[in-house]
Amino acid sequence: MTNAQRVNVGKQHPAAYKALIALSREAEEAATRAGLDPLLVELVKIRTSQINGCAFCLRMHTRDALQKGESPDRIAVLPGWEEAGCFSETDRAALRLAEAITRVSDGHVSDADHGAAAAALTADQLSAVTWLATVMNAFNRIAITSRFPVGD
Repeated sequence: MTNAQRVNVGKQHPAAYKALIALSREAEEAATRAGLDPLLVELVKIRTSQINGCAFCLRMHTRDALQKGESPDRIAVLPGWEEAGCFSETDRAALRLAEAITRVSDGHVSDADHGAAAAALTADQLSAVTWLATVMNAFNRIAITSRFPVGD
């Protein structure tokens, strides 16, 4: 099937897409209220999109992260965050939880992953990361299914 034959589900059902955008805004506001760094919010979105292979969202959120002041080096080593020394304990906890949520079909969110996140994040931060990852996974699925174009 070519891109021309794909239905853009956001345009086909704009009210549903607008509701997802509103949910995304609320998740970001919850992250801000919980004290999560805006750069970490973008890293969670990028890492989720890396796992899902969503080029459209990767392009968007990498640009957003760079505009907010994220280091190109941290973005470059994001897939190896566990080995890289440039991520804080909070960053690591959020990224581990986001990965577990994104890979839920690989065995759910394990007690070990949830416990590691809970040891470094407050309940509000843990919930905010959960919402961020959940919303990003939804956007990835829409963009991939609809084959949103990835331009220059």
